[in-house]
Amino acid sequence: MVDQHEHWERTYLAHPGMYGERPSTAAVHAAATFRAAGAIEVLELGCGHGRDAIHFARNGFRVTAADFSGTGLAQLTETAAAAGLNDLIHTIEYDVRQPIPLPDHSVDAVFAHMLLCMNLSTAQILALAAEIRRVLRPGGAMVYTVRHTGDAHYGAGLAHGDDIYEHGGFAVHFFTRALVDAVAAGWRLVEVAPFEEGELPRKLWRITQMR
Repeated sequence: MVDQHEHWERTYLAHPGMYGERPSTAAVHAAATFRAAGAIEVLELGCGHGRDAIHFARNGFRVTAADFSGTGLAQLTETAAAAGLNDLIHTIEYDVRQPIPLPDHSVDAVFAHMLLCMNLSTAQILALAAEIRRVLRPGGAMVYTVRHTGDAHYGAGLAHGDDIYEHGGFAVHFFTRALVDAVAAGWRLVEVAPFEEGELPRKLWRITQMR
């Protein structure tokens, strides 16, 4: 398998701001959900070059933006400075296969757009969900999106087991509904909403759950 960290670093270097400046539709939905829940402190996991972190900051949230790509984070820092949002965005270079470097109950909301469906085993995904639960305050909201087994790329490309397939150097763990329910164990599952994104188009679920 292509080393995912190196692949993302090369991709961000070759294509700065590759996802554009407009926030994802999932982030727009999440911002409204977080605002309704009274959130102030938002943790974004897998922020990339920061289009969604910028959106959260512009909506008045204090954002901790985490990613394992130092290149993506540098692009986010530059964008935040240009927008005058430095005081609202704090970046962390962090690999989600490790414990989240934040104290217990330290954030009000967590957002992760297509992060949980990266090259993570089922065990790593469930461990990450437990870490997210640890850092969320009681009543906190989590909104995340994943590609699922109805996606056109599921079952194609290089198979690595555990529903992980690699296309163009990017490895994706395609979620089953059973895995969504496993991630939500011990939470209140609010919504599993299907949507599409990109040119293929990619088939995703947007999941909202409350601690």
